[in-house]
Amino acid sequence: MVGGEARLKDADITAHEEGLPLLLDGDGSDVALESLGDVHTLDDAQLRAQGHEVALRRSFSPLSALGLGFSITASWAGYLSNFGQNLIYGGPQNVVFGLLVATVVQWIITLGLSEVASAFPSAGGQYHCTYILAPTKHKKFAAFTVGWMTLLGWWVVTCSGLSLCAISVAGMINFWHKSFEAARWQVYLIYLASLFLTAAPLFLSPKIVPRFVRAALYLSVTGFFVIFCMVLGLRKSTQPGSFITRSGQGTSGWNPGTAWVLGVGNALYAYGATDGAIHIAEEIPRPGKNIPLAMNLTMAIGFSTAFPLFLALMFSVTDLDAVLNSSLPSMEVFYQITQSRSLATFMMTWVLLTYYSKRGLPFSEFFSHVSVSQNFPVRATALSICFCCLYGLLYLASTTAFNSIVTGAILYLNITYAVPQGILATRGRKASLPARAFDLGPVGLACNVLSPLLVAFIGTFICFPPQLPVAADNMNYTPVILAGLFAVILGLWYTRGAKNFRGPQIDWEALNLTACR
Repeated sequence: MVGGEARLKDADITAHEEGLPLLLDGDGSDVALESLGDVHTLDDAQLRAQGHEVALRRSFSPLSALGLGFSITASWAGYLSNFGQNLIYGGPQNVVFGLLVATVVQWIITLGLSEVASAFPSAGGQYHCTYILAPTKHKKFAAFTVGWMTLLGWWVVTCSGLSLCAISVAGMINFWHKSFEAARWQVYLIYLASLFLTAAPLFLSPKIVPRFVRAALYLSVTGFFVIFCMVLGLRKSTQPGSFITRSGQGTSGWNPGTAWVLGVGNALYAYGATDGAIHIAEEIPRPGKNIPLAMNLTMAIGFSTAFPLFLALMFSVTDLDAVLNSSLPSMEVFYQITQSRSLATFMMTWVLLTYYSKRGLPFSEFFSHVSVSQNFPVRATALSICFCCLYGLLYLASTTAFNSIVTGAILYLNITYAVPQGILATRGRKASLPARAFDLGPVGLACNVLSPLLVAFIGTFICFPPQLPVAADNMNYTPVILAGLFAVILGLWYTRGAKNFRGPQIDWEALNLTACR
């Protein structure tokens, strides 16, 4: 537990600055416990201690939280959508070992974030933690910026999943009818159909959403086992080990070292949006314990499904050039393994179903109105859907710009994961963190230090063009878009945020008393 003396030594984030009582040992604890007597549950008391009122029922079980987290990330299916770029960067070696390195990188970032989420469980997630941890002078601006970055990142990640659904459907049609090439407007219509289909459960029957996400977890894990067993059982040949370990197979034009790091950045998409469980902190019992558990199990299941599958796929592929030239590399690999269009279509259909459950629920935790009858933020979700509809129009204008935003989505979210950890590392964990159910100790400090460094390093390479020489059709617009989004956020800050934005008022005494329960 964080003592009163340690907190008073921190001039910027003391409870005295917040105008709140300080947790002391002895009689002070007894008085504070009595003050919590009118609160129905310790979970609600912990939420109120962080400056929020209870607005949602705690309808998610720990399994539902895990289902939500993994149905959004769905690592094996997510990586199937973009591993073709890793083949361009460095061949099968980059596909397999780039994923391995990406797992380590993302798990360090997610592990550190999960501890912060355990200390301050709130649907606000990163912006909420940033406000609490940042120095008083900068906390409003920092939290406002991180909040909007998180929101925009979630919206764009949602759009990326929808675009993958649309491109996969068009690719499956082309697989059967080679003369068919989907026009951009046709892809956009499929994109819209995917959006409305996956958002429908929220509006039609919001009470079944916890069961829906559990079903999505079962669908994804079952799909992995079915496809993995089919790959092992139906493959006609096995490549030698040198096929996987051989370097110098890239065709991107970059030198092998740069291409390898670019491949790691691309493989991070397999672990996109690992903060998903954080944003239902107000809808799950014992969030300080169950949210970190869901986040780290999401990473564990993600690696346990993605890595063996791609190891098997790379050992089983027979014609690498055909995969590289395919409009849908995953389906071409399935076809080479099974030698059956019907079986390849069956396997890709299961992947497509996983896509639909993967990105279908647009998040919107930064808007306050919650419908009493529907028990979820109807207006904010509608706003998310409108954004996705408008965003998809970019595909009609420029596929290059559209794809750049998609690849940058993971960068935007990882920036928001790193900011609160960077603040925590520089300001001191002992003075900043209350008691918590998930305490990493020295490992937490290592994660907090490494996370900003890793995001800065990998993020720099994510902004590089995917191929050399650079031309209009392979330009990477990620840095331009990142700067543009930040400019929009600055505009919102100076026009409205600086005057109207208010962060949570923390009751450190009650927060410590309700932690670790």
